[in-house]
Parts: sequence; C-alpha cells; structure tokens
Amino acid sequence: MIKLCRDPPPVQELEALLQNYKGKAHHVDEVIPNLYLGDAVIASDKKKLKKMGITHILNAAHASWESTGDGIDYGPDIQYYGITAEDCPEFNISVYFRRAAQFIHEALNTPSGKVLVHCVMGKSRSATLVLAYLMIYQGFSLAAAIQHVSEHRCIAPNRGFLQQLQQLEMELHCMFWRCSML
Repeated sequence: MIKLCRDPPPVQELEALLQNYKGKAHHVDEVIPNLYLGDAVIASDKKKLKKMGITHILNAAHASWESTGDGIDYGPDIQYYGITAEDCPEFNISVYFRRAAQFIHEALNTPSGKVLVHCVMGKSRSATLVLAYLMIYQGFSLAAAIQHVSEHRCIAPNRGFLQQLQQLEMELHCMFWRCSML
C-alpha cells in the first residue's frame, strides 16, 4: 500500500532547527536573493529601503496593537500589502499563506523586484509567511525552509504557527502526490 501523505516532523524537531542561526541580530536579512526578512525598524527607514532597492513591502503586523508606523507613505515606488496578524498561537495565520506567498512571488518576478517581509521583530509572523512562500512556490519542505531561513536570520515562529505550517506541508504533499498519480 502506498502512503500518499507524509507527516511533517514534530513541532519539537522543528523548534530545534530554529536554533541554526549563529550570527548577530540585524534589522533585516536577505534570506534568498531579493527576499528580505526584517523588523519594524527597517520598515520605517525609507532612506535605507530606497538604498536597498526595495520595491514591495509585506507587513504581517499591519494595524496590530503593538505595531507602529502603519501610516508610512512609501510613495509610488513601493507596493505595500498589509496583513493584520496577531503573534499568538491561537491566531489563524494560515488564511494568509497563499495570498502572502503570491504577493512575494509576484514581487520577485517583477523586473528589479525586491521584497521586504516584516512584522514587529521579524521573527514570528513575517518568518511564518516567508516559510509558507518557500514551501508553496519554491518546493521546500517545512524542515528545509526553516533550516534555510535560520541560516540567514534568527527566527522563532510560535508553536501555533509551526502547527499551521505543518498542515500546509501535508496539504502540499498530498496535492503533489494526487496530481502525479493521475
């Protein structure tokens, strides 16, 4: 009997992978070419964003209680997409996985496109959305996505977000195997 769907690693194993980052903390880090993961400090520094060539911003903490700077006018050169997500395990961030991944994908496929994905600290909400993008559009497994991003930035998605990413991995894996069996 062929098992079509595999179970992702347990949350404890995923949390151990989050310990891979050995560098110093930064306000922003490039996790794959032209995809930056950062915090609210870098998101509010319009001069630095211009110098970096950022063309798109995905704010995973838009209008959240602890977020500041939602009213920043980035001007016509930066496309902005805001998601109001709370950094708590009970929050269903998975409803934003596909739309956020699509925004990142379109940004990276824009000529000279560079995208900043941020939240308040750049570790949980924004990291979760970047991991989902890597899984949906780049074909990474959840463990591989965590390992890759953790080599470039200290991230710490909460347990609820990790569980939602596990569910995404199972859905993506099942879709792949169902399609390849046809």
